[in-house]
Amino acid sequence: MRLGSCRSYGCVAAILVAVHSGFAGSADGFNYSRDTLSFANWTVFTYENGHIVSHKNQFGHHYSRRCFVMTRSVAQFYKFARFEPNAPKLDENELHKRIRAVTRKSPWHDPLPPEKRIVIPGYRNLRELSSANTQLMQQNIGVGWVVYLRVGNGRMFYLHGKGYQAKTHDELERTLARGDFFIAYLSDFPILHINHSVLVYKHDRPRGADGTDYYLVYDPNHPDGPRHLKWLPAKREFNFQKDQEFAGGFTRVFQVYGKALQ
Repeated sequence: MRLGSCRSYGCVAAILVAVHSGFAGSADGFNYSRDTLSFANWTVFTYENGHIVSHKNQFGHHYSRRCFVMTRSVAQFYKFARFEPNAPKLDENELHKRIRAVTRKSPWHDPLPPEKRIVIPGYRNLRELSSANTQLMQQNIGVGWVVYLRVGNGRMFYLHGKGYQAKTHDELERTLARGDFFIAYLSDFPILHINHSVLVYKHDRPRGADGTDYYLVYDPNHPDGPRHLKWLPAKREFNFQKDQEFAGGFTRVFQVYGKALQ
């Protein structure tokens, strides 16, 4: 239908709402500075260049081991919550209930349409909500120890082959192609230089001439901006960006929260 055939502003508004709704339901519309949590998942130890230099966190923060919880929550808020900044804010008890309602939904389900989403009034987005209510968010999005009991974790003990990683890369490509998030468990077991979860949300650049794929990820340890994951086809392995906690380079990738019990 052409805009010229509309006879009222209502028709134009309906089109804009439909376009916005479709865009909001796809990971293509994900904005790091808007749709991620403002606080960090702190490491238990202090690292420098990927090596432990102290068995105490240098900043004294105790919100740690929450990388799975945080990546899952980011996907859940993007898919199942709707922010209404001009509406009156809720009291703490009601906000607690709304946060719990969002994070109890299965993250592998399709995004809800706007009219069925859980409304979070008084805030523009997840970044603003979590900045203003950090402790409340941390207390209600989930505890860290439960992820150690996940059934899907068992794959790291026996699915070490490069063939499995090639299949994982194919699934990552399919997931992004359909506009969904790929939540990844990064591990180099049994070495355990990395044991972490990130959320892959888009390609960083076109595929390289050698077939290398580049991805942008939300890393709960780094709320300031996206980090980078690469697929190296010649080696049939993934490569994750260097930081203080990880020396950078090789990691295996396992999809989590893509389906029940994964």
